[in-house]
Amino acid sequence: MSVSVNTPAPVCAASAAKETQIIAIYGKGGIGKSFTLANLSYMLAQQGKKVLLIGCDPKSDTATLLFGGRSCPTILGTSAAKKRAGEEVVISDVCFKRDGVFAMELGGPEVGRGCGGRGIIHGFELLERLGFNDWDFDYVLLDFLGDVVCGGFGLPIARDLCQKVIVVGSNDLQSLYVANNVCSAVEYFAGLGGSVGVAGMVINKDDGTGEAQAFAQAADIPILATIPAHEEIRRKSANYEIIGRPGERWGPLFEELATNVAEAPPRRPKPLEHESLLGLFKGDEVGRNVVLEPAQPTDMCSTAAIERPSLEVVYDDV
Repeated sequence: MSVSVNTPAPVCAASAAKETQIIAIYGKGGIGKSFTLANLSYMLAQQGKKVLLIGCDPKSDTATLLFGGRSCPTILGTSAAKKRAGEEVVISDVCFKRDGVFAMELGGPEVGRGCGGRGIIHGFELLERLGFNDWDFDYVLLDFLGDVVCGGFGLPIARDLCQKVIVVGSNDLQSLYVANNVCSAVEYFAGLGGSVGVAGMVINKDDGTGEAQAFAQAADIPILATIPAHEEIRRKSANYEIIGRPGERWGPLFEELATNVAEAPPRRPKPLEHESLLGLFKGDEVGRNVVLEPAQPTDMCSTAAIERPSLEVVYDDV
């Protein structure tokens, strides 16, 4: 199945400068990025592609489904431990594989103990020391939170570290708000000369109400795949099972996604104004009929306002 929205001119008409396709996937926390990426990377590997999956979420759970619930040692955590021991990090400390998929987790600080965005920057610096720019993967898939706005999480877009972005969303306002923010970031940096574009959107947990499809059409980005809100998918995902296997029930869905991810060009989206985003939903769902009523000084305390003398020093005329 081809990409389902007509595609205008891409950001760059020429093919990507790098042979490896580096793709950053963004979405609201909990929207299903890790589920989508685990199954997509598995399907790509079964199609003979060499795939590297990098988790860039401080929760460090991108590869958990891929490894049946097992957690990978993180790059940042391993680096800190090795530094204390006076040792260097090597690939085998932080990169693990299953059925042709290679995976690693950047990791991040515990709550209140550091900045996740800076952690991502340090993680990529370490990856470069490990030879990241010389690795020969067909695909490198980066899993990023889209609802965190500090600099490190926008690194692939701001620094042209990837060729294209995929957003994962659903038929709810918050996930589409995040998807729209990511589109805004892509458009902003493209206006500054950046070459990263949006390849399209994956709609996860689709219940048929149509808001995500309407958003994709309004933002002028293609829909790469639609994953239904199905009990079997929910149950298998909760049990850390891969469903994107060739020949099985959900295999064709991820085969279609793999094809569309490979072929969709990077393009400049058309991010929506906030009121237009709200307009995708019924007014009673998002409070669009609420009127902003300005507060008055008398609203701010329960007792009558006390007249206080001015602090200004007044000098008598000389």
